[in-house]
Amino acid sequence: MKLLLIVDDYLPGSIKVAAKMMHDLALELVRSGHEVTVCTCAPALNHAFVLDEFEGVRVVRFRSGVIKNIAKTRRAINETLLSFAAWASLRKYFKENPHDRIVYYSPSIFFGLLVWRLRSLWSCTAFLILRDIFPQWAVDNGLIRKYSPVYFYFKFFEAINYRAATVIAVQSPSNLAYFKDSERYRNKLNVLYNWSSCERKERCEQRYRNMLGLADKTVFFYGGNIGHAQDMMNLIRLAKSLIGFPTAHFLFVGKGDEVELIEGAIREDGLRNVTYLPPVDQNEYEQMLGEFDVGLFSLHKAHITANFPGKLLGYMKHSMPILGSVNWNNDLRETINESKAGFVSINGDDAELTRNATQLVESYQLRREMGSNAYKLLCTQFSVEAAASKVSMPERFL
Repeated sequence: MKLLLIVDDYLPGSIKVAAKMMHDLALELVRSGHEVTVCTCAPALNHAFVLDEFEGVRVVRFRSGVIKNIAKTRRAINETLLSFAAWASLRKYFKENPHDRIVYYSPSIFFGLLVWRLRSLWSCTAFLILRDIFPQWAVDNGLIRKYSPVYFYFKFFEAINYRAATVIAVQSPSNLAYFKDSERYRNKLNVLYNWSSCERKERCEQRYRNMLGLADKTVFFYGGNIGHAQDMMNLIRLAKSLIGFPTAHFLFVGKGDEVELIEGAIREDGLRNVTYLPPVDQNEYEQMLGEFDVGLFSLHKAHITANFPGKLLGYMKHSMPILGSVNWNNDLRETINESKAGFVSINGDDAELTRNATQLVESYQLRREMGSNAYKLLCTQFSVEAAASKVSMPERFL
């Protein structure tokens, strides 16, 4: 089968989890005998498009505006233009290279128009990998007002995105509830868990531990987006509660609109047990995962839909126990707790989060056992082989 994978960010230049996930998927599809092309945007491109190869995967990159780590209004405008930019740059290429299925990743919600046009051109199917339910999560977190003009603007493109798909794959069973009143989309729905390769990673040399003076610490590591949706002050409160444990240390690595909150808390509260570092490339990130002890995450308690943060895949791959908190109706809590791969509590229950963290600080054996269970969970429920099989499966079997 000829497959076109569409994503707004890709390797080697990206530090985003989505880029790594889609590359792992592309590699597995190639290994399974499919002909795969990845289509992605490249804001710094001087030409309309460039066709290259990365680790055996064909990649076509088209020129677009900048869409990452910029002002929200500018980002919305540039993302809105993604479908138009792709078609303007790649029209001839698309006409000369038909595919049997389009597999596209959301976010961004703005590839629907491109997918719609390509489906008409190629008479093919389209598999939407839906991760963040946007704009709903932005409403939940108070970033936009429901029924405002901005809300209806995003809802318009969300609807195009969904209607362009022949399959809509959400990331957990609880996400299906978002569509419970929608007759239009109900027959398209499926569940596709996040995925990663299950290649076991061994513990690394202690370069970052030595550089940061953490050789004798139990390090709670957070890597990824540091933004409103993550409610980073939830983790800062946790760090404050563990001040009395001299071996506990928190390391935050990434960027986002709450970096200043973290840096401000470190300064104002004198948090000597917290370190912040700017984002690093994928290779350095893997190095960090191999050195530290506990994988940390947080989801804002205002969310009404479930979310599975992609960063957890890296934690599990490196046999790290998981510690985090989620919104009340998120089935990730049961998944992690029942598999004994870590501790996940409800955001807002600071006492339970502190108790869970304390257990991990005090017991090396517990960290080791939960880390081993996390790796087993990755291989049984979140493998790239399962994801590749599903996205390439005939739709009548889904």
